[in-house]
Amino acid sequence: MRRMYFGTDGIRGTANRFPITAEVALRVGMAAGRQFTRGEYRHRVVIGKDTRLSGYMLEAAMTAGFISVGMDVILVGPMPTPAIAMLTQSLRADLGVMLSASHNLYQDNGIKLFGPDGYKLSDDIELEIETKMENGLASELAAPARLGRARRLDDALGRYIEFVKNTFPKGRRLNGLKIVVDCANGAAYRVAPTILWELEAEVIPIGVDPDGFNINRDCGSTQPEYLCEQVVAHGADLGIGLDGDADRLAMVDAEGRLVDGDQVMATIADHWHDSGRLTGGGIVATVMSNLGLENYLKGRGLQMLRTPVGDRYVVDAMRAHGFNLGGEQSGHVVLSDFSTTGDGLIAALQVLSLVVAAERPLSEICHRFAALPQVLRNVRFSGPTPLDNPNVVEAIEDSKRRLADKGRVLIRQSGTEPLIRIMVEAEDETVVAETADWLSNVIADAVPSEAAQ
Repeated sequence: MRRMYFGTDGIRGTANRFPITAEVALRVGMAAGRQFTRGEYRHRVVIGKDTRLSGYMLEAAMTAGFISVGMDVILVGPMPTPAIAMLTQSLRADLGVMLSASHNLYQDNGIKLFGPDGYKLSDDIELEIETKMENGLASELAAPARLGRARRLDDALGRYIEFVKNTFPKGRRLNGLKIVVDCANGAAYRVAPTILWELEAEVIPIGVDPDGFNINRDCGSTQPEYLCEQVVAHGADLGIGLDGDADRLAMVDAEGRLVDGDQVMATIADHWHDSGRLTGGGIVATVMSNLGLENYLKGRGLQMLRTPVGDRYVVDAMRAHGFNLGGEQSGHVVLSDFSTTGDGLIAALQVLSLVVAAERPLSEICHRFAALPQVLRNVRFSGPTPLDNPNVVEAIEDSKRRLADKGRVLIRQSGTEPLIRIMVEAEDETVVAETADWLSNVIADAVPSEAAQ
């Protein structure tokens, strides 16, 4: 059955346009509340958000929806997505909600739901919630005496700060390290600098002045150029870049070179393997991860299980096959010993612990393998997907034949934006660039669309 609201990472779209409207948010709250009402006790839901202007609208609407079906609401304000997953478990809540569009700009927003175990909901449960939304909710309203209540949790920030700090090895400190942390004017703008400062680093915070409109704008892990510049300008030892909801991580060494999620995973996998901590005999990554990572792990006697793009698919595979490390090249790194979802701060601290223990710079710790040349292109479109166009289908097949066993071509439609994402990877950098450009042009010409981003 085709889903109307939920995509690959909750519900996402342009704020105040279907489906990211107050009306839909109200109905999601009502339907999800009924879905997770499973007894006579007082049920509760944790609601967090990032720093987008539209978060006020969605927060109020969802609060009303949950209260109307008898669920108590705990509001925590701007907090990272992984903090909501943690607090849902810690507070023994029945449901967690994060209002965020992750790395998208302020115009977008989204609704992510976590079950009582702190994991994102399955496709089946999301479909059940949609069914409730569409089949009428008037009969599900609570009696006047059973309406829920709403309250703010004043110490939510402190709880998450302590949780993250406790993942850092006891007895180690960050004193002597100068760290630039870019919070993308997003959900971690208060917690990230505080955690690093409490661990005794010299902290240079950037992207910590949210105004409702500047989240992810020319900053953060998905726009790391500014972070690279600031690391060099301040003579810092390294940089940490987070995205708008802080579930993604990018790191930068002292020379201003980017360390992506693949290198972070390779670094942690190496250490955990050597210490006997790595489970599953390797890691889980997506089809986007560089072939260089896979070859590097093979050389270490480790496997790499690939999944479709999306951190929830990574987590599902980790749980099914017994892995405790997985993630995406884009910076989602899931460390299931600590968290049920990607956490940029926890992943960063795992790398920083190695920097401190080895007394070596990030450049020597994290550049584990030589990545094959890889080019990513985005083509924005409107209307029907251009991937069904015969010319596009032929071009994709032709490019795969040309590269044969010397490279990879991956074309997919984004599950969170109206974009066609193109990835080309091969040994020859010129061939990679030419192939990616050619495919971008063919796709852009297939249907009326905006210029490739």
